[in-house]
Amino acid sequence: MGKYIFFSKTGNDVSYYKTKEGCALYTARLVDELNTLFPEIHKEEQGAHPLGNGGDVALFPQTEDEIRKIVNYAREKKKKLAIIGGGTKRGFGGLVERMDLLLSLANYRGIVEHAVADMVITVKAGTKFQELQDYLAEYRQKIALDPFLPQSATIGGVIAANDSGPKRLGYGAARDSVIGLRLIYPDGTVIRTGGKVVKNVAGYDMNKLFIGSMGTLGILSEITLKLRPLPKYESLVLLAFPTGDTDAIRSFAIQLLDAMMEPVCIELLNPSLAERLTGKRAYTLAIGFEDVKSAVHYQEAFVQRTQPPHTTITILPPQEAQKFWQTFYQIMPNGTTLPTNDTIEAAMKIGVINLDVISVLRESELLQALHVDICAHGGVGHGLCRVYLKGAAESVVTAMEKLRTIARRHKGYAIVTHLPLSLRQTIDVWGGKPSYFFLLEGIKTKIDPQRMFNDQRFVGGI
Repeated sequence: MGKYIFFSKTGNDVSYYKTKEGCALYTARLVDELNTLFPEIHKEEQGAHPLGNGGDVALFPQTEDEIRKIVNYAREKKKKLAIIGGGTKRGFGGLVERMDLLLSLANYRGIVEHAVADMVITVKAGTKFQELQDYLAEYRQKIALDPFLPQSATIGGVIAANDSGPKRLGYGAARDSVIGLRLIYPDGTVIRTGGKVVKNVAGYDMNKLFIGSMGTLGILSEITLKLRPLPKYESLVLLAFPTGDTDAIRSFAIQLLDAMMEPVCIELLNPSLAERLTGKRAYTLAIGFEDVKSAVHYQEAFVQRTQPPHTTITILPPQEAQKFWQTFYQIMPNGTTLPTNDTIEAAMKIGVINLDVISVLRESELLQALHVDICAHGGVGHGLCRVYLKGAAESVVTAMEKLRTIARRHKGYAIVTHLPLSLRQTIDVWGGKPSYFFLLEGIKTKIDPQRMFNDQRFVGGI
């Protein structure tokens, strides 16, 4: 290595490196070192970010071999890596402002293999989700997932967070679409889980170990997913309840779920969110149908026949339905945009028994009294709610604590999916350690004993 000296913030000089001058010196020397070792990899110095989960220097590899070289270097020099894709989930978990290196997969993207007839595709983890769907649309195919912020989110980030949206009712979760993974372990080895065919039942389903692990066990390199044909026709039925009769909402939801209909989503919007999306301030059920045109119209007619009294119904045809969803998937706060004033934006995911979604949304509305703007929606078919909060820091934290109490009262859970780092460090965003935490900790210790990947990003500070 010649005249270059390898520096670390973990030695006796750690107090110096915590100063502004020390950090600048450390970063400058780190950049020099990286330029010598990896001249072909693009690099950027990083400043502080209010959402944390950053690094002193960002690296943008373009090949799997470059990723492995970075991992091997970090392991040998005992440096920690923050792993990022599109940055939309930067405010989701994590207690560290900056690690040594930020490994960005933004330039590691593209189609590896597409078996059109088999309806299977393998892609690099940094591929933007919407770019992938646009590519597949040319073949009348799609990935049966509807994550938030599809224009910015990468397929690797979606899988690492096990993200899904309202259409989870008909599509399933992210883990239901993945049939194989290629990962880079902290020791630099490359492993494969699953396979490249849909009917693959040999051995344990190791995919599920990594899906939703927030990048703490391995760096996703390639992802193999099963595909679906694009629907021949789709529509969105908006059923508004101006009187706010939650009993009527529950009765109708039960009737629809018990019928032979096959909606891809039955999402309840609270009045605040409904007003933003539809212009009408009322609890609204967004019921999506995807099938051949005659089947969709048949199901629309069923909703019209069973429509409760004192409700209004609007049916959006394909283009208008798609426009609605494009707006809907952009509403949540995320790591790519930040408030320009002192207002705090936060997001929570709450899981309860499916019909208890109605009670959670009703009770969350009462928290407006804390001077917090609350938009919320939840699937009465799958039980997952999303609550978006905006207001002063103290009020937002109080509202989140009350939301967690509401979730527990319904025997559910609540996790914070977006919050500035300064507030994440004061509350447990995961809501405590589960009874099986020792298993999670044991797996992390076995795979990543140096806690090199996304340290403190997952449950219990893993």
